[in-house]
Amino acid sequence: MLKITLLVLVVVIIIFLIPRLFSGSRAAAPGPGSTAPEFTLLSQEGTSVSLKDYRGKWVVLYFYPKDQTPGCTREAHNFQADQSKYEQRHAAVLGVSVDSVDSHKKFCAKEGLNFKLLADQDGKVSGEYGSLTNLGVAKFAARHTFLIDPSGKVAKTYTSVDPGRHSEEVLAALDQLGKQ
Repeated sequence: MLKITLLVLVVVIIIFLIPRLFSGSRAAAPGPGSTAPEFTLLSQEGTSVSLKDYRGKWVVLYFYPKDQTPGCTREAHNFQADQSKYEQRHAAVLGVSVDSVDSHKKFCAKEGLNFKLLADQDGKVSGEYGSLTNLGVAKFAARHTFLIDPSGKVAKTYTSVDPGRHSEEVLAALDQLGKQ
């Protein structure tokens, strides 16, 4: 009888508790046409950066899981390589993760990145953008991107991102949106 009780208890834990811990629950991401949630975060330089600072420009706001990991490094390198193309389109690239300012500073120095990486250590901004993955004991930003128009509205969202070709994809969207 004790074996059956223990077996039932284990099954209940597996069915009910484990999925809740590892649900990766996220709020809804702001969609095209909605006002982009405002924020102020610290950059790798330790300075405050606000979305409102970029009014009048396009903003590529990309969320990524972790500094100095293969996919995140590839994505950052591609955004860095295309910086002049973003400048031609009057667009700024801002990367956001839950890593610290110091982690971002080291990542930028090691990888030669000169665009802003923003530290969202409490995950609040990532959460507002529907980009916070919560695995119980670990939280990280999901790989999402929001293309924000010069008036502060979300023009396009990307919730499925291939880090190897994402910068090209965003540049093409900027060109398409610029024609409208």
